[in-house]
Amino acid sequence: MNSDLLLSVRGAGKQFMQAGRLRWACQDVSFDLYPGEVLAVVGESGSGKSTLLRLLAARLACDAGSVFYDLRDEAGAATVRSEAGLVNLADLSEARLRWLARTDWGFVEQHARDGLRMNVSGGANIGERMMALGSRHYGKLRGQALDWMQRVELDADRIDDLPGTYSGGMQQRLQIARNLVTHPRLVFMDEPTTGLDVSVQARLLDLLRELVDQLQLAAVIVTHDLAVARLLAHRMLVMKDGQVVEQGLTDRVLDDPQHAYTQLLVSSVLTP
Repeated sequence: MNSDLLLSVRGAGKQFMQAGRLRWACQDVSFDLYPGEVLAVVGESGSGKSTLLRLLAARLACDAGSVFYDLRDEAGAATVRSEAGLVNLADLSEARLRWLARTDWGFVEQHARDGLRMNVSGGANIGERMMALGSRHYGKLRGQALDWMQRVELDADRIDDLPGTYSGGMQQRLQIARNLVTHPRLVFMDEPTTGLDVSVQARLLDLLRELVDQLQLAAVIVTHDLAVARLLAHRMLVMKDGQVVEQGLTDRVLDDPQHAYTQLLVSSVLTP
């Protein structure tokens, strides 16, 4: 694992109006993430984990605290940096954030249809990310699409088929290929196995683990499934009512939970 800091979160929080008053959906979250490291964020529905993921991916703006990132070619792009020299995402323009989302980051949606363009072919879904980096050669785009379809175990003969003709597991693998074709350094995943059959989940998790290892990706995975966290993540954050109640190495947290809420999660007393 690379020792250079990739992402640094300091006191991050987000408020929403609920029943006529502001409520913290997540509050005072701090952690660091390094290249090649996978972090799982776990908790019940409503714990704030998906809100946190959207703060990290700059899909929501922080109402408190900051999210810093090791931005490449950042000359003139930001003025506020962390002590490690990372740039504050709040200082980046919308155009720069969109560029990051299309190139250096990936975002795997819980429902694959939300992360795909359903009116273009599977191959075109993958090729679009390459076009964001300036690639315009049809043969090279198609070749990259074919390569990535094979890497995520999709039949190359389906390259010209619309995603709507794919099964749910195939759509999720296509979404993963679409995100990884630009070789991002950081990938966000929101419940990537939810709604899939158990056997499909198992193969998708094996695929994700292989790709993360091969590409040395950093990833933040939101999940309610502790088995997913154990299989994929090096470290874990446990969230309850918008706050991190426990964090640490995944095996340590799951095998020797310290907080009462984590103990309940591990013992399956709480329902996801």
